[in-house]
Amino acid sequence: MRKLTLNSLLISLALVLSFIERFIPLNLLVPVPGLKLGFANIVTMFALFYLDIPSAITITALRCVLASIIFGGMSSLIYSLSGAFFALIIMILLKTGYKKTFSLVGISMGGAAAHNSGQIIAASLMMKNTAVFAYLPVLLFTGIATGLITAIISMNLFYIFEKNNRVKLV
Repeated sequence: MRKLTLNSLLISLALVLSFIERFIPLNLLVPVPGLKLGFANIVTMFALFYLDIPSAITITALRCVLASIIFGGMSSLIYSLSGAFFALIIMILLKTGYKKTFSLVGISMGGAAAHNSGQIIAASLMMKNTAVFAYLPVLLFTGIATGLITAIISMNLFYIFEKNNRVKLV
């Protein structure tokens, strides 16, 4: 019951972060269509590092579905799920080398790049056109930058949690 409650709270937090992110006018600073900071990924990384893989999958899936119902539609669900699960798979793989090969920054940036790649693949399949891959370098560049921002926020939060003995790494 405790795990269900925690996962529910984390899904809610990810939705709130997704909602708040909509009000940050990034396109005024960086004119790249579809650019987001990916704050909900902080919750995914928390689940991956402090809970377990099934929780990270559940939180990611339900966040995508609920956010699409509340903020978007069916096409946004397809893009959201494809990006989120590409990112989650890469972050799970990179986490196996955590502290030996990859830092939290590398894992976050890898997840951001995978997220963008997953969305471009989904767009290509939906449009039945490979021309969208021309947009991938721009998305990868901005995704790596936003992945860095997400990692910095996550590192600071994780430090505070560990310092206060609130949670332990899995």
